[in-house]
Amino acid sequence: MAIQQRWLVSVPVATLWTAFDSSRDIDREAVSNPVDLDSWLEKLTYEPRLELCDGNLVQSQVLYGQEVIVLEEKGDWARVIVPDQSSSKDERGYPGWIPKAQLVQKKDWGHDDSKVAVVQKKKAELYSEGQKRELILSYQTVLPVIKVDSEWITVQTPSGESLLKAEDVSVYESMDSVPKGNGKDIVAAGEQFLNLPYLWGGMSSFGYDCSGFSYSMCKANGYIIPRDAHDQAEAGKPVELGALKPGDLLFFAYEEGKGKLHHVGIYYGKGKLLHSPNTGKTIEIIDLKGTIYEKELCAARRYWQEMGE
Repeated sequence: MAIQQRWLVSVPVATLWTAFDSSRDIDREAVSNPVDLDSWLEKLTYEPRLELCDGNLVQSQVLYGQEVIVLEEKGDWARVIVPDQSSSKDERGYPGWIPKAQLVQKKDWGHDDSKVAVVQKKKAELYSEGQKRELILSYQTVLPVIKVDSEWITVQTPSGESLLKAEDVSVYESMDSVPKGNGKDIVAAGEQFLNLPYLWGGMSSFGYDCSGFSYSMCKANGYIIPRDAHDQAEAGKPVELGALKPGDLLFFAYEEGKGKLHHVGIYYGKGKLLHSPNTGKTIEIIDLKGTIYEKELCAARRYWQEMGE
């Protein structure tokens, strides 16, 4: 039965599973509350990590304080959509399943006039009002602001009021007022994650997949784009492959660019690609020339704007 209620993610990163029974015993730390992402990822050696993709177990991830709409409940699980992640799978937002233990209902979440704090460090610690460490939050976690001072930002969280160090966040009037970066800013955002291991479905600084990486680096620069690579390739401004600029998104397809689209990366400039490749690899910058990616390159899109456009 559809119930359509507004809930918030109450763990640093909630994984959006394909079905209520997709998670495995090895995923216990990822479906609990509290989660232990480091422990989970450490246990995910190549084969069980690859199965997240090959077994179609995981769809995406959602960050702390992000809103989801609950459509249905089944045992300990909730079927949700994520309005912040647009998808051709559901016009309302990205669909999937999250453990109910990782969600909390909040009616008084933020206000239209609430400022927001956005985590700008790769990871940031959230503290209790007594300045005791509570959680480790991902890059680009967004929380409503209650009070600002020089050292601490008091924020609203799914569990009450907490503190973030001022040096770890940027405070904006709203998400709509996040400054729009240019292509080089998108590249610079991505460079800080070099050597971070790939994670299928990953949308956090604990691990990104290819389109989660491009989505998050664009978001960090004020551009909200679709979640998946094939949807990202359908939007944005088409760019000729001979007129690429740093920050453009490059798309790759099987059969030397003529088949199914399967990958996205960020053009780094000078013929190089910045991307999160696949399971077993880490975020890297490579020369396109002489690689399979050179043969598979099929399209480019620009989501960023030049000054004055």
